[in-house]
Amino acid sequence: MARTTNDHPGEQPAQDPIRLIAIRDTPLSVDEVFRAVGEDAAGGTALFVGTVRNHDGGADVDALGYLCHPSAEAEMRTVAEKVVAQFPVRALAAVHRVGDLAVGDIAVVVAVSCPHRGEAFEACRKLIDDLKHEVPIWKHQKFSDGTEEWVGAC
Repeated sequence: MARTTNDHPGEQPAQDPIRLIAIRDTPLSVDEVFRAVGEDAAGGTALFVGTVRNHDGGADVDALGYLCHPSAEAEMRTVAEKVVAQFPVRALAAVHRVGDLAVGDIAVVVAVSCPHRGEAFEACRKLIDDLKHEVPIWKHQKFSDGTEEWVGAC
């Protein structure tokens, strides 16, 4: 769906719908991201939380670490700008964690607010999928059997 500047009377887009883009080495807050996308003109907000799971590819995962290229935050903003251009986004936020994480820790939180729920779901899915494929963040998994694996962009 193409973004329009005024789909319906009374629905003015925010000056900058990209409210929060960050890479942090400290625990992430779902509440912070949710608050960042609060918008009176939005009828739907979709939020995705990615956590460290205890397995991957049939192997037990003990822990993992994330590293990023110095350009990663700028690349996150570029991805966000593309989502804003493609969907009627009223507010968007994305935060990714780097460093060592344990099973159950939050690795990424993204959220998008749009006039309607369907648009919010689609925009949020596009945001997380493109972040995983385009932003230079790498995952180093440590398995219970002592083996390790680097995973390209996460």
